[in-house]
Amino acid sequence: MLAMVFIYGLVIGSFLNVCIFRIPEGVSIINPPSSCSSCGHRLYFKDMIPVVNYIANKGRCKYCNASYSVQYPIIEILNGAFYLMVALKYGWSFYGAVYCILVSLLITESLIDIKYMIIPDSLNIVGAVIGVSIIIYDNSLIWDKFIGAAVGFLIFSMLSFFTGAMGGGDIKLMMALGLIFGVKGVLFITVFSFLIGALVCSGLIALKFKSMKDKIPFGPFICMAALLYIFCGNELINVYLKWIW
Repeated sequence: MLAMVFIYGLVIGSFLNVCIFRIPEGVSIINPPSSCSSCGHRLYFKDMIPVVNYIANKGRCKYCNASYSVQYPIIEILNGAFYLMVALKYGWSFYGAVYCILVSLLITESLIDIKYMIIPDSLNIVGAVIGVSIIIYDNSLIWDKFIGAAVGFLIFSMLSFFTGAMGGGDIKLMMALGLIFGVKGVLFITVFSFLIGALVCSGLIALKFKSMKDKIPFGPFICMAALLYIFCGNELINVYLKWIW
């Protein structure tokens, strides 16, 4: 069953690549069918087996020999690995299914923000729908979730107002994550997004991949912090509470 979860994650990862390229362009993710971006040849199911086709064709289109981005297998493997991790932690449960969807959403938002410096509203709406589904599943959490959304909105709106460093997509993303994780989760994600951002940016500047003047999207750091919360948020919070007390 775990192998099936991993394979399913690979397949969904292939679909995420379509979303990453099409959503920012305003193109339907369903129609037209997938095709080679170089020669336009339609790709059939046998041409889109995750990872396998990339390796078998040495990262090239078998119809025109144009090279494909290594992003394709990386996203597929990453999504499959995260699905496997979710299944191991949450098992066959409501939260297991919901967090698999959320993981795919976070991967998609991160890559789009890195490539285009935007987080589309349509993806944040999906995040809000996930939050509402959790509230419907357990309505005892309703106030915690709504307050979490408000806290996420206020913190990042203030940061945007006073520093201009946050975009509207970041604010909406934090609102959606507040609705999903509640107050404790949104505070955790806020703190760790800045810690991760500081470490990554320092590394990029030290290695001279970026300079102090370059703009670096913050959405991926929020998404990484959210993934951290999914897999070990409560454990890290408990360690911190034991340390300060």
